[in-house]
Amino acid sequence: MRLKHEPLELETTYEFRIALGGRRRHANTLVRIEHGGLTGLGEAAPSHYYGESQALVEAAIAEWAPHLGDDPFALEAIERRLEGVLHFHRAARAAIEMALHDWIGKRLGLPVWRLLGLDPATTPLSCVTLGLATPEEMEKKLETLIDFPMLKVKLGGPGDVDNLRRIRRRYSGSIRIDANTSWNASEAVRVLRAIEPLGIELVEQPVPREDLDGLRWVRERSPIPVFADESVHSAGDIANLAGRVDGVNLKIMKSGGIREMLRTLHAARAHGMKVMLGSMVESSLALSAAAQLAPLADYLDLDGHWLLARDPFDGAPREKGRIVLSDRPGLGVVPAERASPAGASRSRRGGRA
Repeated sequence: MRLKHEPLELETTYEFRIALGGRRRHANTLVRIEHGGLTGLGEAAPSHYYGESQALVEAAIAEWAPHLGDDPFALEAIERRLEGVLHFHRAARAAIEMALHDWIGKRLGLPVWRLLGLDPATTPLSCVTLGLATPEEMEKKLETLIDFPMLKVKLGGPGDVDNLRRIRRRYSGSIRIDANTSWNASEAVRVLRAIEPLGIELVEQPVPREDLDGLRWVRERSPIPVFADESVHSAGDIANLAGRVDGVNLKIMKSGGIREMLRTLHAARAHGMKVMLGSMVESSLALSAAAQLAPLADYLDLDGHWLLARDPFDGAPREKGRIVLSDRPGLGVVPAERASPAGASRSRRGGRA
């Protein structure tokens, strides 16, 4: 197998700002695995919060390339070798693994969701994220998202509660909130009690990721269900969260690939937790890889496609919160310029209410 990579530069329509920082330009990496006349595609979306960068992703991929082997179907053996070489480079691992799944699906002529035996009809609708903003910016952003069936609103800045009240006055759909570790436990409970009348569906990561006891303390006092995000990466984290949260937000870039995300999902279910599938700022390529597991989730936050000024790929994300699992082989992704209405019509509709 030949492993190649190149920069994949993405830009959001507006600055995407959360409690941990914000920017418009995002330096991702496109990965290609070539073998037997077929090419599998993958995408890495590194997070500075987890110590990753485009340069580190590319260095990790270059380090791995000579050791890839010559059998794309040997996923278990490849994963063990990746763990040894790229243990702390989850975004790079995710890109390689999704490219392998894309190649396998193309080789067999089947979409990955079908290889996993899943039913696209059970795919939930996805929320779309409204980042931190001034009241004036918030009004402008909200205008572009007002027709979506559900929003996720980022909190953790000044005027949070007032901003959320403004949004609720104009928006009648479901609202989730995400503090991205920005509060301590007592602050979290104070805010959550204040916004309870606004009909908030759930809150993500109200306290720092290492404060597991703080998560429990908030959950025991919160009128709103509490989900972990930054506190959970892989299946090994789930047992420590049992009894501390109502659910978890799993992301392919945190897990390091589809296989570990699936294991983490099953572990969460075994501990009675709800499951959300989320994303970083990614193109439809990475979003479509995560979406292969969407029929197993309770909630979706696969929204990077709707935040971009231009998406270079056509894949699972569609319009107004719908995630559509395509009948195209592999991850079901093609370059945007090659997408056609005929191709879209062969997709399986998703988005249960």
